Amino acid sequence: MQSVKVVVTGPFNAGKTTFIKSVSEITVLSTEREVSDSSAGGEETTVAMDFGRITISEDVVLYIFGTPGQERFSFMWETLSEGMLGFVLLVDAADETSLADATSIIGFFRSMSSVPFVVAANRVGTSDGLDELRERLGIEESIEVLAVDARDRESVKHVLLALLYRILESME
Repeated sequence: MQSVKVVVTGPFNAGKTTFIKSVSEITVLSTEREVSDSSAGGEETTVAMDFGRITISEDVVLYIFGTPGQERFSFMWETLSEGMLGFVLLVDAADETSLADATSIIGFFRSMSSVPFVVAANRVGTSDGLDELRERLGIEESIEVLAVDARDRESVKHVLLALLYRILESME
């Protein structure tokens, strides 16, 4: 059986924990704690990582690691990126702060590894919104930008399969 490590990263409150919980076939290991600054938007935040697993086929299992979204936990970004074969950058397309933070997260993860990645836009309105998102993030056309509902298992599976295909292409 082939094990594939992928990382789900993105800004604070983008939906990373929800994304992983909606698709994991095991109970997600989550390190969420109450937000100390209630003006930050969410009630809880991940302080170390989330971990889930999904079996893609008899031969392939994805191990999914979710990062904290705040830059002060970037030491965990580095730790979790070790050995990854690809990553999903999850952004809240309706949150300006999320988009600004996403740009620096892309730079960080690209500096850690040259693995394939896809961008998943949570709460995006239309396909025009995806084009605008690509432009605002400053990413090239070769990077796939997909709409996702982090609460919906099929939507999340679609994003993970897109990443898996990119990983397989990079191995050829």
